Amino acid sequence: MATNIVFLKKPSFKNAVLFTGLPGIGLVGKISVDYLLKQFKAEKIALVFSDSFPPSVHTKAALINLIHDELYAFSFEGKHYIFLAGPVQPSLDFRVGSAMEHYEFASKVVEVAKKIGVKKVFTLAGINVGGKRLEKEPGVIVAATTKELVEWFKEVGAKADKKEGLISGAAGLILGIAKENGLEGACLMGETNAELVYGDHGAAKKLVELLVKRFGFKVDMRGIEKESKEIESAFQQLAQQLEQIETDDSDDSPSYVR
Repeated sequence: MATNIVFLKKPSFKNAVLFTGLPGIGLVGKISVDYLLKQFKAEKIALVFSDSFPPSVHTKAALINLIHDELYAFSFEGKHYIFLAGPVQPSLDFRVGSAMEHYEFASKVVEVAKKIGVKKVFTLAGINVGGKRLEKEPGVIVAATTKELVEWFKEVGAKADKKEGLISGAAGLILGIAKENGLEGACLMGETNAELVYGDHGAAKKLVELLVKRFGFKVDMRGIEKESKEIESAFQQLAQQLEQIETDDSDDSPSYVR
């Protein structure tokens, strides 16, 4: 089957923008896109199936469906926005998959995006900053296909990705293949901690805020702000506990007089 995108209606857009938010580090991209979709009440236009997805089915109300991602469409102030969302992407564990599966999936997404009128691609993801995430509010890092797009997002608060590195998975590969096919785009990465496997709503909130500034979207932030405050409060408690442990260890250490 490889990757198969099944449209529920025949789409046709002009100069559309594609946002992707699939599971990744801290679930930052997924949480961001899922929140926007709830706010926008976007229309589901396609189902995305792939044999590179985990060999599972989804059950709801005792009914079984093949696991899949979805494409949604939303119009705002005369402009068209497409969202790729869902619970899965090809596995980065090459014991259960291969690099070829990633390229096939990303290539199919880009191919179909071009056919329906997408001109720019913005992938949303997380970037692992380790323990630093416990110490300060997260920022948003941008890496783009052009310097102009880097500056465009810096104008609304993003920081340029200065270090040399890799963007793994769909968030990087879709963007790289999009560039090779004449589409501009950027990867927006919320600073997070890779150990936050249940999601970093604080980092996702920063991503959503940046998109609101850049695109002018009308978004009620109260829901994601509540989730963000809860995780930041948990971080503060954890940081205090770690600080107390370090203090206790210091008090118990032997002293030497010379």
